[in-house]
Amino acid sequence: MTSPYFDTNSEYFQEYFAKGQVYQDYVAAGEEQQIANVRNYESLIALTDEQKALLATYTMKMKVLVLSGIWCGDCTRQIPMLKVIEEASTLIEMRYLDSRTYPELHDKLRINGASKVPVVVVFSEDFFELARFGDRHLSVYRRKAATELGPTCETGFIPPSDDALATELSEWCNFFERLQLMLKLSPMLRKRYGI
Repeated sequence: MTSPYFDTNSEYFQEYFAKGQVYQDYVAAGEEQQIANVRNYESLIALTDEQKALLATYTMKMKVLVLSGIWCGDCTRQIPMLKVIEEASTLIEMRYLDSRTYPELHDKLRINGASKVPVVVVFSEDFFELARFGDRHLSVYRRKAATELGPTCETGFIPPSDDALATELSEWCNFFERLQLMLKLSPMLRKRYGI
């Protein structure tokens, strides 16, 4: 009997995941100023004890492909957030790819017709896609809508307030919690693990 569970894009994304870099290697490949911008954000971003405790309780594996650009202000801010989330859970494994190196993947992951970064694609242990998230969280769009006119990209040189960073990090944590619950409630995985 054929399983009702499959993902026709599984092999495609597995190939890109295998090409991806771990966080430290991805950041180290940037230019000096880009690396400095990321390091600045690393010093400003920290999970709360409650967020760390919740991430430590995850029981289902997640593979995460991050299409990014270290030259992009949004990425400069968000990839350190993803890093602390990965560090807090032994079951989250992330790989980073530069969007300029993989234009064909960037085209496949367009958002609203545009080439955006970062784009995060999360997979189950079977490499079934759980979700895609691209570009910015709601709190960032609200902040940008209140302060900007026309299309712009933050430079990453001037960080948002501590509260704004904490809110955005919380939105990332909520994104991953939703997917962890999706996996825990999956009939296929519950049967596999006798849950």
